[in-house]
Amino acid sequence: MKIFYENKKTLSEIIELAKNVKKIDLNIFKNDNIFIEGDNFNVMSNLLDFYSNKIDLIYIDPPYNTMSDFMYSENKISTVSFSQEDSILAYKDKMSLDDYLEFIRERLVLIYLLLSDKGTLYFHIDIKIGHYIKILLDEIFGKENFVNDITRVKSNPKNFSRRAYGNQKDVIYIYSKKIRNNIFNDIKIHLDEKEKIKLFPKIDENGKRYTTVPCHAPGETLCGETGKQWKGEFPPKGRHWRYSVDELDKLDSLGLIEWSKNKVPRIKKYLDEHSGKKIQDIWLDYKDPQYPIYPTEKNRQMLEMIVEQSSYEDSIILDCFCGSGTFLKAGLSKNRKVIGIDKSPIATKVIFENEELKNKLKLIKFCNSTNNTEIQKQFSFEEIQN
Repeated sequence: MKIFYENKKTLSEIIELAKNVKKIDLNIFKNDNIFIEGDNFNVMSNLLDFYSNKIDLIYIDPPYNTMSDFMYSENKISTVSFSQEDSILAYKDKMSLDDYLEFIRERLVLIYLLLSDKGTLYFHIDIKIGHYIKILLDEIFGKENFVNDITRVKSNPKNFSRRAYGNQKDVIYIYSKKIRNNIFNDIKIHLDEKEKIKLFPKIDENGKRYTTVPCHAPGETLCGETGKQWKGEFPPKGRHWRYSVDELDKLDSLGLIEWSKNKVPRIKKYLDEHSGKKIQDIWLDYKDPQYPIYPTEKNRQMLEMIVEQSSYEDSIILDCFCGSGTFLKAGLSKNRKVIGIDKSPIATKVIFENEELKNKLKLIKFCNSTNNTEIQKQFSFEEIQN
């Protein structure tokens, strides 16, 4: 499925635009953490010379085409409240729908080319425009490379007066470069105190919390250790022992089998051995900061989790709509190599006034003019996609 709109370019036309972007020498910065002030299409066109198929994780939180101006003020006191007198424009978010979709699509083509074969894109967007973006992502990445859509609770409940339900959520679309090849470290999250009590309700003689699970599991084993008789019993029909009978004997000798009054055995599972719970596709604990330093700043804990989940310590990661630089902070805190891009001078100001970032990033200011200079390396979307 594809989406059609006025002035939609072919993939080859987008690649040709990238070839004709003015070239700057980024080679001297290739081992540095960098922030580049400039239009991200032009900047990513330059990055292709050095980082094509090398970036393991790209997170973007682009403008949502809200038809709004987003203001910056050092006296901002909450998410939506700031002093009008000393506020300045951070960025405009006003395009026709056709222009907006092509703006995003052109950048998605370059993002695809920059991602490594084990790379992942996290695309953060709101629900008003997200359904269009999903079709663009399917077109560029292939629908088979769709990994997840995340529902994120972004704010506390809203009580506006319009005739509609309150909107607390936005969405993150996750796509891999190659099907089932993306980095996924299966990061677990810790149980809270209520969950610990609920999931591990029993306490042993040493005061340690535990629960019990059956000694058997679904599926018959007709031949093999887990289908044998144990303690005079075979596993129930249609099931098999979770462990071999020798292992069950060992667990029993260690006091890790609990016997009911009716002599039914169950295996003890202790809280202190629990590795945490798998992260699901509804994120409740990553709300936007109440006092953002830059418009639409996102939750740092969420970005740190994304970095840990979908990259390695030697990975290169990129945010080409950098804003406050929170994703760069998250990457640096997890020992990744980071690249940030934003065209707003206010974003540059915010980033390089931040103590975590200013001494760790090299600043490059990119002139957004173009020329027809022949690019050193020619890129074919079709070749790289295959």
